[in-house]
Amino acid sequence: MKRGIPAVALACLLLAAGCQREEAGEEALRLTGKIFVFNYRLAYATYLVTLAQERPQPEGSTVVARFEDPAGGAPLVIERPLFPKLAKVVLESPDISCVKAERPYAVTITVKAPDGRVVQTLQTSVTSTLDQDVLPEKALVVGPAYEKNPDLFRDGKAPERFPTARCAT
Repeated sequence: MKRGIPAVALACLLLAAGCQREEAGEEALRLTGKIFVFNYRLAYATYLVTLAQERPQPEGSTVVARFEDPAGGAPLVIERPLFPKLAKVVLESPDISCVKAERPYAVTITVKAPDGRVVQTLQTSVTSTLDQDVLPEKALVVGPAYEKNPDLFRDGKAPERFPTARCAT
């Protein structure tokens, strides 16, 4: 009979430890990177945020990202599914304009369970070292083969200086 007591105690201890880990609230995602991407060739800018999945989320979980719009107005919102077997999550915003150097722009990331319950919320900011006016006003290339943009290249030659992007606001 004495042998059974340690086995029961061990089982209870293991169950309690398992519950304790769950209660501790391991984060679902961990922020691993954040930058502005300036695509000079195609004349656009986006936010790019990368995260590591610290623990797999159930099938049907989603991540919602809200990016401050540098041009003003409502945040730019994207929603993506979380795949339990993928260790990394990459979130890219829609195209943005009016990015100013050295100004932090807010980003909020929410992890939702399949039933819509919020599992985690991350808040961060992204700061550029460049103004968006480093980009050309129009894409330098067009089409699937990246042909020179005929609106910019006259007789196949580049202008001395490309017009740069401007903020409408």
